[in-house]
Amino acid sequence: MSKISKEELESLLESEKKVSAIKHDLGTLDEQKHNLLHALSQVREESNKVKKELEEKYGKININLQDGSYEEIKEDKE
Repeated sequence: MSKISKEELESLLESEKKVSAIKHDLGTLDEQKHNLLHALSQVREESNKVKKELEEKYGKININLQDGSYEEIKEDKE
């Protein structure tokens, strides 16, 4: 049976090891992305709940996020 050289085999094994490590890292990144998207969705839900509560209390307003001041949104009545 013919064989490749020891150096060639070591080089090939090293490349396969790097491919495996990259695949592992990609899987980890994909999991982190999934978790971050889930967290973003939860924060958006929470934000929408707060906005709804504020609208019920103050009506339709534009809020300055720097200082908390707000202006009423005037609706055109046609």
